[in-house]
Amino acid sequence: MKTHQSLFSVSILLVLALVFFHTISAQLSPVQAPVSSTPSPPQPSPPAFTPPSPPATAPAPGFNTVPLVPVTPSGAPTPTVPRAPSIDIVQILKKAKRFSVLIRLLKTTQLINQLNSQLLTSGSGGLTLFAPEDSAFSKLKAGFLNSLSDRQKVELLQFHTLSSFISISNFDTLTNPVQTQAGDDPKRLQLNVTTFGGNQVSMATGAVNASVTGTVYTDNKLAIYQVDKVLLPLDLVLPSEAPAPAPSKAKGASPKTDKTKAGDGAGGDDSDNGDNKDLPAEASSAVCMSLKFGAKGIFVGIVAGIALMGEAMM
Repeated sequence: MKTHQSLFSVSILLVLALVFFHTISAQLSPVQAPVSSTPSPPQPSPPAFTPPSPPATAPAPGFNTVPLVPVTPSGAPTPTVPRAPSIDIVQILKKAKRFSVLIRLLKTTQLINQLNSQLLTSGSGGLTLFAPEDSAFSKLKAGFLNSLSDRQKVELLQFHTLSSFISISNFDTLTNPVQTQAGDDPKRLQLNVTTFGGNQVSMATGAVNASVTGTVYTDNKLAIYQVDKVLLPLDLVLPSEAPAPAPSKAKGASPKTDKTKAGDGAGGDDSDNGDNKDLPAEASSAVCMSLKFGAKGIFVGIVAGIALMGEAMM
């Protein structure tokens, strides 16, 4: 009886062992793909082996790899034209609100166009403008500006302008007399500049003494300084130079000619009468008759005159 129980137990253990082994082997073995009746497409061949390219060499020192002209999306280069900054002296003076007379002179003489053009010129050294305020013009003699010609008004404005940029700290570098745009005549267009302590500037023209009272505008091209008086050049104050003297009379000229001319202006025929004033009345009449009747009358008149003179002498 015990022997049968033992065999039964061994049989059960074998069955359990087989079931366990089958389960483990099913989990460990790969799942086989179902076999399809249609042929599978050919698989692409692996790419050919390409040797690696050598690393790019660095550019030489100083070589700029950035394009100088950027390219637009359409492929055309973008034109880049630099625009010079525009400076308008009149607009600057208008903002200061105290230079209406100076603005009117710059416009009426059209000098403002020339000054603005000089600022835009690349080779220009800049400009320095001494700007008298309206109260400075009111100190002038009444009617002085109206008495100036157009040429004199231009000269007056140019006398306030230097053809270079002068900063407030460089006035002591100027050489007197300072040359303005009005000209370089040292007698009639002199402008002497004196500095005191680096921040005080005075000017003398020979006709007026003025001072710089402030800075209106300054950059690296244009400097405008306010002055308390109009800078009058001697050329506009002194009388104009006397004309050349008239040529003297030629030596040896007959004074009788001058006397004759004077007689012509005063009495008309006094010169003719002067030649005959010593003749008798009859001889004068004979001469007048000869002049009246032509060549024949002249001959007759001469004969008659001689005869009458002979009678008078007897």
